[in-house]
Amino acid sequence: MLNTTKIRQDFPLLHRVEKNGNPLVYLDNAATTQKPQVVIDSLIHFYTESNANIHRGIYNLAQEATDLYENARRKVQTFLNAQHSEEIVFVKGTTEAINLVAQSFLAPQLKENDEILITAMEHHANLVPWQQLAQKVNAKLKVVPITEIGELDLNAFEEMLSEKVKLLAVVHISNTLGTVNPIEKMIELAHQKGIPTLVDGVQSVAHQAVDVQKLNCDFFTFSGHKVFAPMGVGVLYAKKQYLEKMQPYQLGGEMIRSVSFEKTTYNKIPHKFEAGTPNVAGAVALGAALNYLQKFAWKDIQNQEQELLLYTTQKLQQNPKIKIIGEAENKASVISFVMEDVHPHDIGTILNEKGVAVRAGHHCTMPLMQFFKIPGTVRASFSFYNTLEEIDTLVEALQDVHKIFV
Repeated sequence: MLNTTKIRQDFPLLHRVEKNGNPLVYLDNAATTQKPQVVIDSLIHFYTESNANIHRGIYNLAQEATDLYENARRKVQTFLNAQHSEEIVFVKGTTEAINLVAQSFLAPQLKENDEILITAMEHHANLVPWQQLAQKVNAKLKVVPITEIGELDLNAFEEMLSEKVKLLAVVHISNTLGTVNPIEKMIELAHQKGIPTLVDGVQSVAHQAVDVQKLNCDFFTFSGHKVFAPMGVGVLYAKKQYLEKMQPYQLGGEMIRSVSFEKTTYNKIPHKFEAGTPNVAGAVALGAALNYLQKFAWKDIQNQEQELLLYTTQKLQQNPKIKIIGEAENKASVISFVMEDVHPHDIGTILNEKGVAVRAGHHCTMPLMQFFKIPGTVRASFSFYNTLEEIDTLVEALQDVHKIFV
């Protein structure tokens, strides 16, 4: 079992005391994770010891910064078990990665009456780019429905697969429901129809091992800040065969091989997709975060988080005024709920007074809220550094909410 007390010593912000004297109970890990000291130190070390622009300078400092950046790329390759380091493109985050695939891969080939397949539980980042792209060419955005407990309707999914579908874009783990989708099976079925696949892995990489070769997905995305790294850095994994054919949609410095007033020749992959000066320090810190995470066994992390999820679920179910939204059989450590006659924002405000940090709202899944006919939910999301005692604080604070509004 994990030594949570020891792990928490690695995360300085977890020891914050709020202005009202309550210790912080941080339960908003689906929005962003806290950063271990080793990641913070890596940022400081880069800017104090190794700061230079990369790939361009012939002096020692520039070469050192370049090596750190490219080493980070190889760490991501290992983390995802990608076949080639060139299949790892550094981006700002999942949103940029999905837009890159939309503009560089799908836009050049999408035609009228073609279809893009997503699901009803997608984050706006994996919905709006495809929606807007479809509207430009009069293609169709098709949505795989979900059940009342928050699971995908796989029978409907299979029926929707056809030669008209030019891409399946699916979330690995729902940021709102916690549902873990059967993406390996979905990818296999899509490939049987010749359909390329993109997986939004932003909520999965901090909770379970990801092997992109085993999944056989064509594209996989995640954001560093969801996996204990800084904000502003993320990853697009794409199979080499696609990256070599795709044209960049951001143009400028670094992504070129040669330029004249008449013609530009693009750089080799992955550099042709990394226009301008990248977030070098962020990439280096991402590497440090992955190193830190890999000190632990995934089984131990999952056991810890599942214990938190089960404990919270049982506690919330004891309150007849609370309804859990999303009760899939296979769930990650995310729990969304509503309380009868109380708006989620009011709940979040009162919990904040007790030092409990949760997310309240639609969680960038507005169509999902419309499906459940609710304005939003309160979402508590856990990491392996959270404790049962913190859940007790959450439950006690919810009892105060109940008293205030009853």
